[in-house]
Amino acid sequence: MRHYTQGGILAAALALGGAAKAEETISAVHAFPETLIYTQSFLSFVDKVNAAGEGFIQIDVRGGPEAIGMFQQPDAVRDGIVDMVYTPGSFYAAALPEKDALVTSNLTAVETRQNGGTELIDQIHQEKMGLKYLGWMDSGVCYNLWTRNEPTFDANGNLEVEGLKLRGNAVYNAFFTNYLGAQVIDLPTGEVYSALQRGVVDATGWTQIGLIDLKWNEFLNYRIEPCFFSTDLGVIVNLERWNSLSDEAKTILQDVAIQHEKDSVEALQAKKDADFAALDAAGMTAIELEGDARANYLAAAREKTWERMREVMEGQPGGLGNYDKLIELFYDLEAAQ
Repeated sequence: MRHYTQGGILAAALALGGAAKAEETISAVHAFPETLIYTQSFLSFVDKVNAAGEGFIQIDVRGGPEAIGMFQQPDAVRDGIVDMVYTPGSFYAAALPEKDALVTSNLTAVETRQNGGTELIDQIHQEKMGLKYLGWMDSGVCYNLWTRNEPTFDANGNLEVEGLKLRGNAVYNAFFTNYLGAQVIDLPTGEVYSALQRGVVDATGWTQIGLIDLKWNEFLNYRIEPCFFSTDLGVIVNLERWNSLSDEAKTILQDVAIQHEKDSVEALQAKKDADFAALDAAGMTAIELEGDARANYLAAAREKTWERMREVMEGQPGGLGNYDKLIELFYDLEAAQ
């Protein structure tokens, strides 16, 4: 990460433009409530930018889903209503199905930043949505299926979902529906607690961390292993607003984002370990799929989601031009064996 001093920032600005520009402010919102660990990570990124960018660039956080609905935020940043949004790519999947490369990834943002994957995703965001993809934050965290009741399995060890009231969402519905054959109930994150409380759902997919923050562990007693997928949380910026920023402001934002990609991988791994220890101590039971059932479960999560990406990409301008490259850059097949 580049370290900025007031004198160094001023010297850089003078070199770029002959005179320092006035401090610029960009507005931001985040998809999830402030209490959630992922939002806390984004707010940490904001603090880093505001410290490094003093005199040049500041981020003004306007709030979360209470300010702009979580599913309306991608359109809001595209349309310039807000300058920056921290959100899952899955919340704008219809416009940018390529985000499924991140969902199915078994790499971290550090690796895809190095191999050109993040650069390609940025290019696609700019071309398809008029957005700058600043960074893939909080990567390296995968998902589990969490259930209230002890799961059952068929004679071949495959998970049985008949009768399971499974909460779904855009991230994993291709897997849950097309492979597991589940009838899912789509609910936003903020409604899941009450749905569990009322018995509307009795199982959900969720990441390895955050269950305790959301208090869903009050109702969920089993974690099915192995985990699958990856978080696809990113920071997106209105492209016109991005282009209007000074070169120094852009550099600060990008440098801090790249460093936060690294920092968040380490921080969230530590959080995952702490969460799992707390859940285990409170009586959470891990149930392991084994053998062919395990291999088929993992393969289906990946391949059914790739199929979804392919189908949607085929109907959009550019077609499948980036399909193979996305899989190559975001998935290490050898590591999956």
